[in-house]
Amino acid sequence: MSDAETAGAFACEECLQPAEAFAVIGNETRLAILEALWEAPERPVSFSDLRRRVGTRDSAQFNYHLQKLTGQFVRKCEEGYDFRGAGRAVIQAVLSGSLNQDPEFGPVEVDGECVDCGGSLVAHYADETLRVECADCGRLHADGEFPPGGLEDRTKDEVMDAFNQRVRHLLCLVSDGVCPACNGRTEMTITRTGEFVDYDVHIEHECQRCGQTDPTSVTIALLDDAEVVSFYRDHGIDLNAAPFWTLEWCVSDDHTEVLSEDPWRFRVHIELDDERLVADLDEELTVVDATRESL
Repeated sequence: MSDAETAGAFACEECLQPAEAFAVIGNETRLAILEALWEAPERPVSFSDLRRRVGTRDSAQFNYHLQKLTGQFVRKCEEGYDFRGAGRAVIQAVLSGSLNQDPEFGPVEVDGECVDCGGSLVAHYADETLRVECADCGRLHADGEFPPGGLEDRTKDEVMDAFNQRVRHLLCLVSDGVCPACNGRTEMTITRTGEFVDYDVHIEHECQRCGQTDPTSVTIALLDDAEVVSFYRDHGIDLNAAPFWTLEWCVSDDHTEVLSEDPWRFRVHIELDDERLVADLDEELTVVDATRESL
């Protein structure tokens, strides 16, 4: 099947236009129906049970609003009603807090020290973005989108742990060619003069569907590499739990050599105790060779 045929296979002449879709859910009763579905202990939910949960006495009026949702946001089956992906996404957007919250906090001190000056690190949150930087020189160590809902019912340490895991998982997605925003295809470009933090080499993943860009470092790809994870485990450290902004090789180019630009080849040095791991990466940022050396 050609690219044009593939695109045609996914075309949808009967799908709602975005403005129509937002108009459908822009109603208090319909949003209440979606919330009731979400809160139901089991799904599908019968018509009568769903109406009882919403609290609408007029059966005909309730059915009118439910039918407006059915097809695009809700699916009907023999047992009752359940979510479609779009309906679940609406509730998840509400729960994330992005639609109705705009909190701020910080700066608060967090684990790690500045890779440039050795100063303490602080985190602060605004505009749905969490940033980690040096309290003394301002050197940025990490930043990323973090929906406001992630702040609820969490201590500062729990927020930072959640941020660490969220960034890692999103980076895995873009590295695998999947846009975390729309699931479109991402393409990676490597340039010598980057503008992201203080890196000499700039890695950018751009979605070919929605245009979202995700800049990263060369070494961020090593966070879940088997050789690197094993190296840390052998030294008694769980790399998967370590805040990535505390890893000097991850937030600095000081441990990275550019071996070649055509094609791109990199060598990364990671030291722990009396041992060094030397990892060679290709243009896809895949480890093609890894050796250990005694210091």
